[in-house]
Amino acid sequence: MKHLKTFLLAAILFVGTSSLATAQSKVAHINTTDLVQSMPEMKTAQAEIERLSKTYDADYKTMVTELQNKVKQYRAEVDTKTEEENTKRAQEVQQMEQSIREYQAGAQEDLGKKEAALLKPIFEKAKSAITKVAAAQGFQYVLDSTQGGGVIVATGKDLLADVKKELGF
Repeated sequence: MKHLKTFLLAAILFVGTSSLATAQSKVAHINTTDLVQSMPEMKTAQAEIERLSKTYDADYKTMVTELQNKVKQYRAEVDTKTEEENTKRAQEVQQMEQSIREYQAGAQEDLGKKEAALLKPIFEKAKSAITKVAAAQGFQYVLDSTQGGGVIVATGKDLLADVKKELGF
């Protein structure tokens, strides 16, 4: 009987302590993709990226058309030119093709850098707002409910050090 009372008291303390620990952690979630897509700054950034992309695309198409016209002209004149002239023309076409590939690669790189530069402050502003709201409402964890998202804010207990100690390193 005495052991039963001790066991019940221990069980009550265990349940009370574990539910208290669970109650102290407040978790919220947010779909950051929806948040960022709804921000006015995002619409402006997307319009600028689209404009730049169209500019690069138009330049690329102009270069390709110029190359195609030159190839067409050179093929039509191949029989009337010397072997030396045809070799020079073939090299010129190869240089133009290389130039177009380099332009395309450079344009993609520039577009990526511009996109990163435009989007970084938007994401930072969103994260700052999420952090501010989470702190104001007492949330310790905010999970990103976007497909494939992760933890945004983590001010609760970090178990990393304790787990490393348990594993022996």
